[in-house]
Amino acid sequence: MTARVRSIVTSIRPLDWVIAAISGTALALAFPKFNLPWLAPLGAAGLFWLCQRLSWRRVFFVVWFGATLFFCITFSWFGYTVGSFVGKLAFALVLVPALAEGAYVAASAVLAAFAFNWVRVPLAPLAAAAAFTIFEWLRSIGPIGVPFGQLGYSQGNTPLAVFAAYIGCFGITFVICVIGAYLAQAIVLRRNQFLLTALAVMVVAWFICWWTWPARHASAPAFRVAAIQGNIAQATKWHSPGALQRAIARYTELTTRTGAYRATLVVWPETVITTVLSNDPNLQRSLGALARQQGTTLAIGSINEHGGEDFNSLFVFAPDGRLAYVYDKRQLVPFAEGFPGRAFLSWIPYTNLITGFGTGTEDSIFHAGGVAFAPLICWESAFADLTHAQLKAGAQAFVIVTDDAWFGKTAGPYQHAQIAQLRAIETGTWILRAASTGVSGIIAPNGRYVQHTDLDREAVVLGAIGQPVGSVFAHLGPTRLLLGIVLLYAGLMLAGRRAAH
Repeated sequence: MTARVRSIVTSIRPLDWVIAAISGTALALAFPKFNLPWLAPLGAAGLFWLCQRLSWRRVFFVVWFGATLFFCITFSWFGYTVGSFVGKLAFALVLVPALAEGAYVAASAVLAAFAFNWVRVPLAPLAAAAAFTIFEWLRSIGPIGVPFGQLGYSQGNTPLAVFAAYIGCFGITFVICVIGAYLAQAIVLRRNQFLLTALAVMVVAWFICWWTWPARHASAPAFRVAAIQGNIAQATKWHSPGALQRAIARYTELTTRTGAYRATLVVWPETVITTVLSNDPNLQRSLGALARQQGTTLAIGSINEHGGEDFNSLFVFAPDGRLAYVYDKRQLVPFAEGFPGRAFLSWIPYTNLITGFGTGTEDSIFHAGGVAFAPLICWESAFADLTHAQLKAGAQAFVIVTDDAWFGKTAGPYQHAQIAQLRAIETGTWILRAASTGVSGIIAPNGRYVQHTDLDREAVVLGAIGQPVGSVFAHLGPTRLLLGIVLLYAGLMLAGRRAAH
């Protein structure tokens, strides 16, 4: 630490460090498993309070500390299984991403501090909220993006969720930050008229969104589907003798239970078949025969190989038994399924343990019973730009397959399941989710699970989905929305500058 940085850090009051710690903890408690979403605006308010009272240099370090604490708690499940492979370095699986993501929040705090000092008082909180949302977007995109911990995801089961149909999950983050920023301003200035005005505008906006929400008028679901949850522990899935044969037998038996229900689509989770299915014609014929026997479209997670690379993929067998479609995962989990910059960073210890999957390139769909389904594999469901691309490709519903057994009964599977709720609201579509150990279920366009399973149980989810209802966000997409927020911040800063002169 340089003398200059040490001087800045030591000049920060203990109270400011405490406020940052409390704020970061409050934000973490808004997410599963704590499930206290009402704490999110309060946690944001604490950070914005700091932005108004400290210099931009001090606010960077103190908010970085609070945000790192938030991400350490929120990401605590990262090292649950993988930690056993890396031993003493397990703590780094949580701390390093937390520090990196916390730096984004700290950078947003600097822009927020500038906004509070530059923009007119009634509008300054809007600029501050925009700054936070912009950097949440930046940390969540690209090949090394980490979209978990977006504040908007914490509101999947609250009234604020309705905003996702219009401005997406990032828009909900903006709403949370607007509330927090105006609350912080009211505390600092000891004037609450701007806070009350902002809340009144928000209530009116919420009522308009709720009243015009297409999901309120969704037609009754009639398309029968099923998700199979085999509940095979990660410890035995890949390396236990006979594990593949046991998995095939279990999932086959559970699938036959759907016969009387006559589901048009049956989905198995991610990498249920742990061999390279594309290179095993006999197993393909066996799985195709199961689809033909059940008279259903059967989607199965496995491994595909082409061009000298393996891919995390979804294989779709038509009711006549033929292999009709293979989807390759497009967004790999950084440093788990893929290693960005492997050629330059291979000297780092334990990098040889990182799987080297290839990256899919197609925003494609498959059809079952006349409905166009778009697949999402695990991590992909957390990226709004991927779902938007598949909507543009003609998707009418989504299938999410995942293997959350990696994370046991930690907060990870619950956070991941909640993210799917926001995707349903954003796209205005039904979602069928198949998870190896849970949570599996069916999500309506209003974001509610109409069917769902518990963790660590064998289960067959039987239910129906309906036609998409659409949404404003489905037409806009995340990029246009975020560019609008960038323009909002820039416009408010320019307006503040003109006012100053």
